[in-house]
Amino acid sequence: MFSIRLADLAQQLNAQLHGDGNTVITSIAPMYSANNQQVTFLSDSRYRKKLVECQAAAVILTAKDLNACQVSALVVDNPYLTYARLAQIMDTTPMPAENIHVSAVIDDNTKIGKYVCIGANAVIESGVVLGDKVAIGAGCFIGKNTRIGAGSCLWANVSVYHNIEIGEQCLIQSGAVIGSDGFGYANDCENWIKIPQLGTVIIGDRVAIGACTTIARGALDNTIIGNGVIIDNQCQIAHNVSIGDHTAIAGGVIMAGSLKIGHDCMIGGASVLNGHMEICDKVTITGMGMVMRPIIEPGIYSSGIPLQPNKVWRKTAALVLNINNMRKRLKAVERQLDKETKKRQ
Repeated sequence: MFSIRLADLAQQLNAQLHGDGNTVITSIAPMYSANNQQVTFLSDSRYRKKLVECQAAAVILTAKDLNACQVSALVVDNPYLTYARLAQIMDTTPMPAENIHVSAVIDDNTKIGKYVCIGANAVIESGVVLGDKVAIGAGCFIGKNTRIGAGSCLWANVSVYHNIEIGEQCLIQSGAVIGSDGFGYANDCENWIKIPQLGTVIIGDRVAIGACTTIARGALDNTIIGNGVIIDNQCQIAHNVSIGDHTAIAGGVIMAGSLKIGHDCMIGGASVLNGHMEICDKVTITGMGMVMRPIIEPGIYSSGIPLQPNKVWRKTAALVLNINNMRKRLKAVERQLDKETKKRQ
């Protein structure tokens, strides 16, 4: 079982300790349920009153909340960021694989680095290059001539097609598909003619890709995911999309082809983004945003109607459906007023 002295934890987190440094910490817990062997955190001062009831061994908080704390405290500038680092220290998640399983199918023409782990029933095709300390989970498929950088980790049943480039220290969750064909077809007298997708996918370093997310390969150019990008579960990234460094994409986002997103953007869950356009750097799109036109200035953008009681929503919908008729009537009134004004003059 994991355990650490509070004083040692404070040193690792670069936190100012207030309380008994010999207290033994075994895990992290929410504030409402933490016990005297657990540490919790307060990242929002609006919940300061909860500190009175907190039974944790210690609370991670800022200096301005210290006076309200009834137990030991670790004072930091950013409690949520410190919580993230603490979770990394206490992480007990196993690796997707240990050693190289006897049932893995590995082509002789592969280059495997040091300390690589490959799980049961994984398939590694010819020309693949795996860097040092790469972990490939059970049931993964790695297609021909794909390269995966050092320290990257693929959980079970990830499919990576041919000629894909994945950088170092990447994390890809189960069920993700990297490099499948983009949706390219030409119509010939009502028959759909498939356009082979000749590009690839290039993924930078320290990229995280969620479960069951699909990233399509480029049609001619490449689909590009920049360094430090994080993508949640069940997202669709179409062919030739380019995503800039450190952009964050929440679950269920759909991106159409040839979309270009700048760096340090944040895309809210279930948003839909049109293709063949550009979104500049440092743009935030709130959840369920529908982006149909380019965005050329940084800022926060929203669309859609928030949830309403059904009776209210029905009235809202009726008004929206009538808005064109109302516009025509308003124009007619404005014209009439203009005529009467001119007559008076």
